[in-house]
Amino acid sequence: MTAPLLRVDGLVKHFVAKRSLFGRPRALVYAVDGLSFEVAVGETLAIVGESGCGKSTVGRLVLRLIEPTAGRVTFEGHDVFALPSDRLRRFRSRAQLIFQDPYASLNPRMTVADMLGEPLLLHTSLSAADRRLRIGELLGLVGLRRDHADRYPHEFSGGQRQRIAIARALAGEPRLIVCDEPVSALDVSIRSQVLNLLKDLQQRLGLAYIFISHDLAVVKHIAARIAVMYLGRIVEVAEARQLYRRPLHPYTKALISAVPIPDPKVERTRRRILLAGDVPSPIHPPAGCPFHPRCPEAIDRCRVEAPLLLPVGGVERDRLAACHLVEPAAPAESSSSTVSRG
Repeated sequence: MTAPLLRVDGLVKHFVAKRSLFGRPRALVYAVDGLSFEVAVGETLAIVGESGCGKSTVGRLVLRLIEPTAGRVTFEGHDVFALPSDRLRRFRSRAQLIFQDPYASLNPRMTVADMLGEPLLLHTSLSAADRRLRIGELLGLVGLRRDHADRYPHEFSGGQRQRIAIARALAGEPRLIVCDEPVSALDVSIRSQVLNLLKDLQQRLGLAYIFISHDLAVVKHIAARIAVMYLGRIVEVAEARQLYRRPLHPYTKALISAVPIPDPKVERTRRRILLAGDVPSPIHPPAGCPFHPRCPEAIDRCRVEAPLLLPVGGVERDRLAACHLVEPAAPAESSSSTVSRG
């Protein structure tokens, strides 16, 4: 087996919500609570869940934009959190981020040429003339014209601005791009164009994506594997087709049931799963399974014992679930599975 491009082991991030008079932490936000997964070269792993479950925090931890409380992130065989400053700059060019809001992520006082030229100046030794040529190539990659380089962000539509943000991420020739809700701020008519662009760039450049989203209808069209998050933890991991065909975790079932189906006859007959209550506070997460206060299938064991993310029994490979109601794989079967893929 080839080594994964990215490996995350036991990632934890706690934010201080309140301090005492002497500066000691009195309350913590358990934003990310022990995540482990892998991303292969050229693969798209989607991380989905409700707002506030810790998805964006995971993306920022992977890119070392924030420091973890515990855990390890390995990129191309190197521990990201142990990189010295000179190698950290190299990592910055190899792993990039596309933000959610193209109206806020682009500097309104910089031209497109300035924004795309900045990473080229930092991460390459190209001359000014060669940088200008490279800027034109980047704009062509994302479906924009070369003469767009001299314009400012306010002169573009939302979809065009997101294309500029994608071009900026490509400037350092990355191998991994974290896409943090890249189409949620766009009109529905534009979303498919941006998704198709991302898929086309992946095929042409061999990119790997971590695609963060709350919309399973969007994720269905781009992800090879999906990790479902709830309250800072991953509760299920599966190939996209498996997850949509047969969700296992009760939370995943509820998310799938909320995805609209374009066939009116099917839409009228299918059963929606409505969850009671709101997501618990990450400052005071519930004991046992974090989903049990809202789970329609919860049993007594769920209230006192947190389930582990384990391989699932049956013929489906590389599938994991954290639920006491899901039958785990037999010991001989689970020993050959890679739990860290979840």
